[in-house]
Amino acid sequence: MIWSKEETLERKNIEEIQLSRLKNTVNRIYDKVPYYKAKMDKISIKPDDITSLEDLKKLPFTVKDDLRANYPFGLFTVPKKEIVRVHASSGTTGKPTVVGYTKKDINTWSELIARIVSMAGVDCTDVAQIAFGYGLFTGAFGLHYGLEKAGAMVVPTSSGNTEKQIMLMKDFGTTVLVSTPSYALHIMEVAKKMGIDPINGLDVRLGLFGGEGSTEAMREQIQKGFGILATENYGMSELIGPGVAGECECLCGLHINEDHFIPEIIDPNTGEVLPPGEKGELVITTISKEALPLIRYRTKDITRLIYDKCKCGRTLVRMAKIEGRTDDMLIIRGVNVFPSQIEEVLLNTKEIGPHYEIIVSKNGYLDCMEINVELEDTRLLDSYANLDNLQNKIKHNLKTVLGIDAKINLVEPYTLKRFEGKAKRVIDNRK
Repeated sequence: MIWSKEETLERKNIEEIQLSRLKNTVNRIYDKVPYYKAKMDKISIKPDDITSLEDLKKLPFTVKDDLRANYPFGLFTVPKKEIVRVHASSGTTGKPTVVGYTKKDINTWSELIARIVSMAGVDCTDVAQIAFGYGLFTGAFGLHYGLEKAGAMVVPTSSGNTEKQIMLMKDFGTTVLVSTPSYALHIMEVAKKMGIDPINGLDVRLGLFGGEGSTEAMREQIQKGFGILATENYGMSELIGPGVAGECECLCGLHINEDHFIPEIIDPNTGEVLPPGEKGELVITTISKEALPLIRYRTKDITRLIYDKCKCGRTLVRMAKIEGRTDDMLIIRGVNVFPSQIEEVLLNTKEIGPHYEIIVSKNGYLDCMEINVELEDTRLLDSYANLDNLQNKIKHNLKTVLGIDAKINLVEPYTLKRFEGKAKRVIDNRK
């Protein structure tokens, strides 16, 4: 279902909205945020210099450290009395990045989520169980209000207590699961241990997944295991939370809500804007937020933009599935390695399960990578030859993709750590 007319506008109409809102946003930050005014003055850019969308590239980038440098409220464009809610990142690598919302921002957020859940197929007959953690994390609250706006019944279970999650899914007739993809796999696994067939014993028909990257192989495992349509949505707290983009039922890219966000793709090394269709780092400018508008925010996510009209009828530009991040990219013996590349190989190996752990360390001056992977069937442990053959197959397939060797450790089922939120699959002991 198409939620709003803005999703099907002609390109020229979308760009007219974008330019008008961009001009207003640039004026707003220049007048109300001293930090932005100083950045723009430093490169001799004034709001009046922005006369076309092409002029966007004249503006300075914003990065996460800018939010930390202005912690907690230094980038806000409204006084605290107009802020009705704040969210924040975990702050595990320093000060958290704090984001604020006015009443209008909250309403906009709910509208955007209503759009993306409708793209995926949610309607007023659905029961949506939110297994994201509630709190300063934006995921749960973002989906919560938008699903209510779309008319769904919301079950705010939060994350954790997986057996109870499954009991409620069964008793309440949950039809939509909202979680990270890795937690969905864990729920599926626990349900089977409880004697519940995820396909025939539950009513779930649709997954709304986000909070972490995943591969097509992981999507396929979820869809087969639950018998559902597994869709992704995209966002980050700095931009608004979830609601920036989402997949429709065609699963051919995530539609970006362009009347609220202007996307660019840049070369992550030079900052140069790349032509349409080229792969690079996604940069987003927010053009409708009141409390915390951000200009050219560097997401560090690697993707490309697709401007063809989608089969669903929407004309919004689509972003391809995130291939990795410029900051979770591992450099191992001079080779750039994304964990998503490793995941794709592992999840296409039928003898092993979906849970894995990547450990990077040094042997003297050399980088070493080993990967712990759970076996799907413990009977393989009875044959050294079978284990050896499987290890060699995985090692060969990884080297074909990555160009480097990795040590493969096959471990028993249910021995690796499970995650209720965002999965932490990489341990880099070189740092």
